Amino acid sequence: MKPIVISPAALLLFLALLLAVPALAEEVRISAAASLTEVIKELVGTYQQSHPADRLLATFASSGALAKQIVAGAPADIYIAANPQWMDYLQQQGLIAAGSEQILLRNRLVFVGPPDSNINSLEALRSLPLIAIASPKSAPVGEYAEQAMTAAGIYPQLLAGHKIIFAKDARQALLYAERGEVDGAFVYHTDALLARRVKPLFVVPQELYPQVVYPAALTQQGADKLAAQRFLRYLSGNAARQVFQNYGFIFR
Repeated sequence: MKPIVISPAALLLFLALLLAVPALAEEVRISAAASLTEVIKELVGTYQQSHPADRLLATFASSGALAKQIVAGAPADIYIAANPQWMDYLQQQGLIAAGSEQILLRNRLVFVGPPDSNINSLEALRSLPLIAIASPKSAPVGEYAEQAMTAAGIYPQLLAGHKIIFAKDARQALLYAERGEVDGAFVYHTDALLARRVKPLFVVPQELYPQVVYPAALTQQGADKLAAQRFLRYLSGNAARQVFQNYGFIFR
């Protein structure tokens, strides 16, 4: 049998093709609400085991802060908010890919405090010296808390008494409570599951605020990226369902 001879030209072509493979890899930037930090990090890690060519980079902050960053030109291929308002805001700016939006998850609002606290209702909050909520201007969880307290008729009194401490997002509000810097905080149910020094004291009645939903969508920047499309499908599929549920989220 004659030995196979590879010409120098063929060898060069083969090497060129090998070097071109990494160029097929895509970088996907994800802007996600702060309350999704742990679960998205886990899902990114799991996903990349089967898609090593896709480079996923996630940024976490309040939904409003992320939306404003995207409007200002920050790179983002996938946006996941903690309420529809900020998704609508980006759609109005023409920055969301048409037809890509979907409701990914749901959550609940709870009030956390020390394990020995006897606070069990919104009305009982009048007796607390300091309460933390995320800023309603940029964090949906803070807006939900403000709406619930307003509906319960206690918000004006708490503000007038300088009893409200504003945090940048739910995680910072939880941190204030964990450190004992406030007597309690409004956070998502999923945030409360991560707490070590405080516990949920009561679930805020759903009729006092809109349902907590997490819309997700491709941005115009990510609309044509196959890797971004793949990861968004992964987040909405059965493989991610159990992970989301393990963190306390209500899937769809």
